[in-house]
Amino acid sequence: MNYQWYPGHMTKAKRMMQEDIKLIDLLIELVDARIPISSRNPDIDKLGANKGRMVLLNKSDLADPKANKQWIEYFKSQNITVIEINSKTGSGMKAIQNAVNEACREKRERDKKRGILNRPIRAMVVGIPNVGKSTFINSYAGKACTKTGNKPGVTKGKQWIRLGKGLELLDTPGILWPKFEDQEVGMKLAFIGSINDEILLEDELAMDLIGFLKNSYPGSIAQRFQIEDSETEAEILRQIAEVRGCYKKGNEIDYDKAASILMDEFRAGKLGRMTLELPK
Repeated sequence: MNYQWYPGHMTKAKRMMQEDIKLIDLLIELVDARIPISSRNPDIDKLGANKGRMVLLNKSDLADPKANKQWIEYFKSQNITVIEINSKTGSGMKAIQNAVNEACREKRERDKKRGILNRPIRAMVVGIPNVGKSTFINSYAGKACTKTGNKPGVTKGKQWIRLGKGLELLDTPGILWPKFEDQEVGMKLAFIGSINDEILLEDELAMDLIGFLKNSYPGSIAQRFQIEDSETEAEILRQIAEVRGCYKKGNEIDYDKAASILMDEFRAGKLGRMTLELPK
C-alpha cells in the first residue's frame, strides 16, 4: 500500500508556523515515543533554526522502556532537551518547567544583560497529527483550554495559552510533510494513527503491521489473541477474525473488522510496550 496524505489545510498550517516562528523563544515538539524519528516533521528543524528546542517523548508508557532511554541519549547528543511524558496521566509533566528554563537559559541571560527582566517565555507547541499535542496542553495547563480528539486534524487554528507569568504557549495544528521519501516512515505513521484510517485499506494496513511485528516482536500477536503463529499475514488475520467472532452475513469472515480490532489493540498498547525504531 502507498502511504501518502497532505490535505490542503496542512499547507496553510505550515505558512502560519513560518509567520509565527519569529514571535517565539522555544519550540516544544511532541513526538510519539514508539517512532521518535518517523513522527518528527523534518520541516520543523528548518523552521526552528536558532530557537530553543525541546522534544517530549509522548505516549512513553506505550514504548519499550529500554528504547526510551536510548532515545533520550540520542536527543541529548543533538543538544535538544528531552523528557519522557504521558500527557494523559500527567507522568513527566512536573519536569517540564525546569526543562523549559534550561532550554531558554542562554536567552534569559541575554535578556538580563539588556535589562529585560521577567518576560514570559513564548513557546510554540508543534507536532504531527495525533501525537497528543492538545492533550499535553490541557494537562500542562490544568484545564481544558484546547479542543482534543482522537482523530488527526482536530486542532484547526492557532491559539495562545497563558500559563502564569512565566510561560505562554502557542498551539498549532498538526502538520505532516508533503511527501514521505521513505514509505516505511509512512507505514509507521499509519500504524500509530497519524494518517487518517478512512483513506487507508485497513486490512492491508493490518497485514503490514502483522508482518512488521513478526520480525520485530515475534510471538506478540499469537500471545495476545491466543492463536497459532503462521507464515502468512492473511492466515494470522483470519485467525484473529475467528477468535474474536468477526463474521458477516452468511458466516463470511469480516477481515476489515478483525483488522480494526488488531489496530486498536496495538495502538492501545495491549500487545505490549513496543518501539518500532531505534537510534542509528
